[in-house]
Amino acid sequence: MTEPQVKNRLKSVAGEKNMAKSITIGKVRRLQQCSTPGGKLVMFALDHRGNLQRALNPGDPQSVTYEQMVSFKVEVAAAMSLVASGILLDPQFGAAQAISAGAIHSGCGLLVALEKTGYTGDPTARQSQILPGWSVEKICRMGADGVKLLIYYHPDAPNAAEQEDLVAEVGEYCRQYDMPFFLEPLSFSLDPAVKKVATAEKRIVVTETARRLTPFGVDILKAEFPVNIDDEKDESVWAQACAAVSEAAACPWIILSAGVSFEEFERQTFVACRNGASGVLAGRAVWAEAADLAGAARQEFLQTIAVERMKRLTKVIEAYGRAWTDFYPDLGRGVSQEWYKKYGQ
Repeated sequence: MTEPQVKNRLKSVAGEKNMAKSITIGKVRRLQQCSTPGGKLVMFALDHRGNLQRALNPGDPQSVTYEQMVSFKVEVAAAMSLVASGILLDPQFGAAQAISAGAIHSGCGLLVALEKTGYTGDPTARQSQILPGWSVEKICRMGADGVKLLIYYHPDAPNAAEQEDLVAEVGEYCRQYDMPFFLEPLSFSLDPAVKKVATAEKRIVVTETARRLTPFGVDILKAEFPVNIDDEKDESVWAQACAAVSEAAACPWIILSAGVSFEEFERQTFVACRNGASGVLAGRAVWAEAADLAGAARQEFLQTIAVERMKRLTKVIEAYGRAWTDFYPDLGRGVSQEWYKKYGQ
């Protein structure tokens, strides 16, 4: 898209949150592929690249080979796609490789990451990039069910507007190709001396991020849990923070696990779903220990502990999560006889 096209899109979506929600039939079909029959999102994340290299060989991450990365992802995908409603993979080591190996089981949707891992620019003005040579069109053509973009974002960062433009651009491409757009904003501190955003600020940042970014064509927000549980133990505060995200977001939202323990993530899932979330895109909280194992030991862990963790999350989400279909009140009211004539216009 040209800069004027992006700016026009930004203007056109500025008031979308106050308009009646609608969704194309192509996006509906693909979201159905990624969700449970009840419209809940019990999804598994394995798009990690640098983090996985460090997990597989903490002493020398760069020595981890392409073959080792692919083997791990294919093994994990084969086990987890049996119990997850959808799986997120990256284009470099996971998506095509898992499809080719027959590792993504029928009934499990596929999301594919769009971004280049990491960021460029100043740490207080982080810039996200689309992986060179990759695009929404290619994700659509390979048969995936959704596009995921990770973006580093702070509402008060000096480059916030540029990051918003990137979200709007991807949102427009996803509209053109009827691809559900999953957005994953990651917050950061504007003070180089502070490693982690404190809970008081994080609640504001996560909520304001949901408010600002979700109108730009985002279909599912993959949000950080809006509280640092290390310094805030009161679950009533967690509930208030999650309710605020639900109020701010213009689309369904799910939570990411951010490397916390499974027990902590299960508690976060319970609180988030009771306060408006539609599920999870769970990563290392489910599979982290598998990186330290190999052979039969890895298989046993995946097929027992990791699978049981996803089943436990499923029970919580099915019981308390909000169906993504709730956001589209006209869904299921019938299709006109000549709907196809205007489709895509």
